[in-house]
Amino acid sequence: MENEVTELSFTPKTLEADVLRHLTFTLGKDPDHASRYDWRMALSYTLRDRIVEPWFASTRKTWAEGRKRVYYLSMEFLIGRLLEDATINLGLRDKAEEVMANFGQNFRDIVEDEPDAALGNGGLGRLAACFMESMATLGCPAYGYGIRYEHGLFRQRFEGGRQVETPEDWLKQTHPWEFARPESAYVIPFKGYVEQKGGKSVWVPEETVLASAFDTPVIGWQGKWANTLRLWGALPTTQFDLERFNRGDYTAAAEPEALARTLSRVLYPDDTTYAGKELRLKQEFLLTSAALQDILRRYLASYSDLRDLPKHVAVQMNDTHPAIAGPELIRLLMDDHGLDFETALETARGCLGYTNHTLLPEALERWATFTFGNVLPRHMQIVEQIDSWHRRVYPGRPHYVGIVKHHEVRMGELAFVMAHKVNGVSALHSDLVKKNLFPELHALHPDRIINQTNGVTPRRWLKMCNRPLSALITDTIGDGWESNLDRLKELEKPIQTKSFRTAFDAAKRENKVGLSNWVGQQLGVKISPDALYDVQVKRIHEYKRQLLNILQTVAHWHAIRQNPTANWVPRVKFFGGKAAPGYAVAKEVIRLINDVAQVVNNDPVTGDLLKIVYPPNYNVSMAERLIPAADLSEQISTAGKEASGTGNMKFMMNGAPTIGTLDGANVEILQEVGAENFFLFGLTADQVGPRRQDPDHARKAIEASGPLMDVLQMLAEGRFSPDQKDRYHGLVHRVWHHDYFLVASDFDSYDQAQAKVDQVYPDRDAWVTMAALNTARSGYFSSDRTIRSYMKEIWNVAPAL
Repeated sequence: MENEVTELSFTPKTLEADVLRHLTFTLGKDPDHASRYDWRMALSYTLRDRIVEPWFASTRKTWAEGRKRVYYLSMEFLIGRLLEDATINLGLRDKAEEVMANFGQNFRDIVEDEPDAALGNGGLGRLAACFMESMATLGCPAYGYGIRYEHGLFRQRFEGGRQVETPEDWLKQTHPWEFARPESAYVIPFKGYVEQKGGKSVWVPEETVLASAFDTPVIGWQGKWANTLRLWGALPTTQFDLERFNRGDYTAAAEPEALARTLSRVLYPDDTTYAGKELRLKQEFLLTSAALQDILRRYLASYSDLRDLPKHVAVQMNDTHPAIAGPELIRLLMDDHGLDFETALETARGCLGYTNHTLLPEALERWATFTFGNVLPRHMQIVEQIDSWHRRVYPGRPHYVGIVKHHEVRMGELAFVMAHKVNGVSALHSDLVKKNLFPELHALHPDRIINQTNGVTPRRWLKMCNRPLSALITDTIGDGWESNLDRLKELEKPIQTKSFRTAFDAAKRENKVGLSNWVGQQLGVKISPDALYDVQVKRIHEYKRQLLNILQTVAHWHAIRQNPTANWVPRVKFFGGKAAPGYAVAKEVIRLINDVAQVVNNDPVTGDLLKIVYPPNYNVSMAERLIPAADLSEQISTAGKEASGTGNMKFMMNGAPTIGTLDGANVEILQEVGAENFFLFGLTADQVGPRRQDPDHARKAIEASGPLMDVLQMLAEGRFSPDQKDRYHGLVHRVWHHDYFLVASDFDSYDQAQAKVDQVYPDRDAWVTMAALNTARSGYFSSDRTIRSYMKEIWNVAPAL
């Protein structure tokens, strides 16, 4: 095929020559004086060269064949490190290691020198990255659109157990994977007023910035197809005020640049102030307007009739952050291209799809009409037009849920009305979106909501991050499973043999030894690879219930202390994740985990029977280290709150059974793996509502649970905060009186499930069989399956391969 990289470019000799060429002529260094950074950059540029050829070929093929493209709009793309990922998808991993060894360089050290791109926070951004890789693997022509954040969310560290946020600095070094595209820049307007001229509405903005493009090619499996991740950086339309500078007003002279760059500095700025809210809305509009202007420019280069836009363009809104896409596309079609309102609306709806990722109403985004109208006055008019049109076309509802209601613009409702398809991300979630989140809109549009259960790319999350296990899989069932994950079912028969189980257990232990060494070096905590590694890594949030985990950990520690000579299973509890800077309750939970760890890890009575490890600044690269080594996957959210989860899928794929509730994609994991290979506990989504109706539910649960009562008493007495005895009085009070997420109600069930884990784990045959069956039955959770379904059911796009 035209877009396959020539075999010659894959030879170690050619790779070696190209690394040396880039070291010399791109970086200006000779081998004797090159640093690790220089070698990493030289190897990265060498690999990028081999990605560019299929990237160009894929673009040419899409243009030549007039193929429909997918445009994926997301505030986050948590892409992680790209160097090793590129070697895996190009089939060059071992050759790259050989080449760097010939230069006296350790490939692993080179890989770990690369900073994680600080472009996301959690599951939303990692899902977007997996989807981009799967679209490239399947030959689905696509662009991802996001923002090139200079400082990301934040870098997390702990001081006295408390989370401290500092800026990420991933861009202080050159990012070798991107291409600056200054010619692809668009004016983004804000504020001002709307006036009527010749019967047309004309927006006269008060402020403008430029959105300038930076392109990163995304290569698919075996290098057969590549798509583009286009990130926008904000620049001033007026670069520099020389007159002010010459008058000595140096700060004011640089003000336009400073204000513009503010838009692409930080992901999710604190919005507890009006200025923070305005900045967030501006960021969302910057992303969306720049993307839509770029899409229309590309379309009009080949076609003239904008009414045919849905035949060639599919725009997917990843959650409500890009929900302004509906009114913005209408604005561009009406104000810039002369379409009437209803034609523009129908054209926009034909293009737009909306993925909902949350069942938490507060996360759906609602903007005060004052803020929205002040920042985007033309869009306020269009949103009201959309609302009036929808009310008129779909009358008769006694309690119509408007887009604009109670002086708020409701972005979830706006996204729903403006999308031709709305999807949830797990079977349970999609059902709850219909019943609980948008019941009135679902009644008006009964065919609009569909399900698309999430998935993860097996190239990164098994082939790359778990080399011992992926090698065993290939030795057992052969090549090809990486792009057809259902083939993992072929492992079920070998799992019944002692030799395979021994090899599987050895692969897991190799990963655990690597993790234990890293923990000792980085954190100074000595842990045994023979202990059970129990892992919960995700955003810190009340509904994800890290609090439940640490309270049960304290109960377990207390039980060991009561009878230290009993036959306990040694356990290491791993936590990882960040709390939003303004989320005080979540930050309190972080401090509690660290305070408990300080006591438990230094307790001579419990010793190696229990350790707690909480490495700071959890990111993709840390996940790639933790997940392959995990024995137990903690997926313990309150039922009905987690949309899907993708960490649960990664743990399953890597042979870690789940302890979890019937929430999100846990439901489908349980169906795939079987109840005997899953540690289920807790209330169901149907039971949660009635339980909350009892105002005394928490008190009753606590009084019925001796272990929980003891744990809360220890917290209240300051057992883990001797320097401040009352530190956790507020937290204890919330558990007793404001336990919305039902930590107390699920505590005993969770404690019993953990006891069942302790019963099974020492039986190595039983445990390893359970773990291996999790891997063998994880094929459904490949993001390739998810993307094929989006292509067929939402985007109407055919693969180009």
